[in-house]
Amino acid sequence: MDKQNKLVGIFSQVKDPRSHINQLHNLIDILLIGIISVICGAETWKQMVGFAKSKEDFLRTFLELPNGIPSEDTINRLFTSIDSIQLENCFIEWVSSIADLSSGQIIAIDGKTIRGAKHKGKKSPIHMVSAWACENNLVLGQVKTDEKSNEITAIPNLLDILDVSGNIVSIDAMGTQKEIAKKIIDNDANYILAVKGNQPQLLEHIQDEFRFSKQIEIDKNEDLGHGRIETRVCSLITDFQFIEKQNEWINLTSILRIESIREFKNSAKEKETSTRYYISSLKNDVSYFQSAIRSHWAVENKLHWTLDVGFSEDESRKRAGNASQNYSVLLKIALNLLKNEKTEKQGIKGKRLKAGWDNQYLLKVLKIKV
Repeated sequence: MDKQNKLVGIFSQVKDPRSHINQLHNLIDILLIGIISVICGAETWKQMVGFAKSKEDFLRTFLELPNGIPSEDTINRLFTSIDSIQLENCFIEWVSSIADLSSGQIIAIDGKTIRGAKHKGKKSPIHMVSAWACENNLVLGQVKTDEKSNEITAIPNLLDILDVSGNIVSIDAMGTQKEIAKKIIDNDANYILAVKGNQPQLLEHIQDEFRFSKQIEIDKNEDLGHGRIETRVCSLITDFQFIEKQNEWINLTSILRIESIREFKNSAKEKETSTRYYISSLKNDVSYFQSAIRSHWAVENKLHWTLDVGFSEDESRKRAGNASQNYSVLLKIALNLLKNEKTEKQGIKGKRLKAGWDNQYLLKVLKIKV
């Protein structure tokens, strides 16, 4: 096995939950079978076993496999019982080892509900809060919460285990809390936070600022494509009249308004309009904020959408123990590896197919030498 490979080296630290007498298969072999089979299209434990058996000769070139390919039950039990927090910490360590985060990058934090992963007896499915590096197109880490409302407690936990220093953390309105803003600043980062009705007083004061201020910077952007025209007007105020005296938001420097008008070409569909507000600890020009706020939504279409469409995450029915959380880590390892492989110019689905039928390309994705 290529011990110099960062993936192998870091995930070899995961503690084996099995007793010694039940260790017929190496833990790192099973972890890598899980990662590799997901890269190549497997979505169930059974499919992982089927893939591994069809590729056993190839897998033996870099895995030990002392007792052949593990059974479906073995893989299921292992991923159900592996300490999910330890696996996530290894994931974060591994991402840090492969990601060269430039200073000033947008790190978007957002939650996603895994609708299929609902435990028996519970009303709500599992909710994952993830951090996405917008420039690198990489998942930096994740934490689990049982309900979307618990993002308020999950986000600080995620910030505790990530290195966000020198970067800008953007969060939707659920995470717009004074304690979260303070934690971001304490971690030597800056924030851009959306403001909605869950902060009614702050929202009212921001609206008053835009209603009465005479010093507003404006940037207009027009986007053509997909049969529509979208116009976004970003407005910036840095000289406050209503906010500073009545709101204790640490390092609050800028407030922003994004007005969006979406018109549809060759369609009877009526135009759509929306207005969104933000606060930020940054002091920058209005065009920067226009771009930065738009970058945040990459977490929706490059992470959440890809996990659903490219990896069918929402259809996953892994519910027992830590299975859903650990499987989510496997998906994000696979996504990062595929995103990080730049020679093949096609989408995630195409890369997964190629990795499944081309062993040399799969080794290139894994960065494993045999």
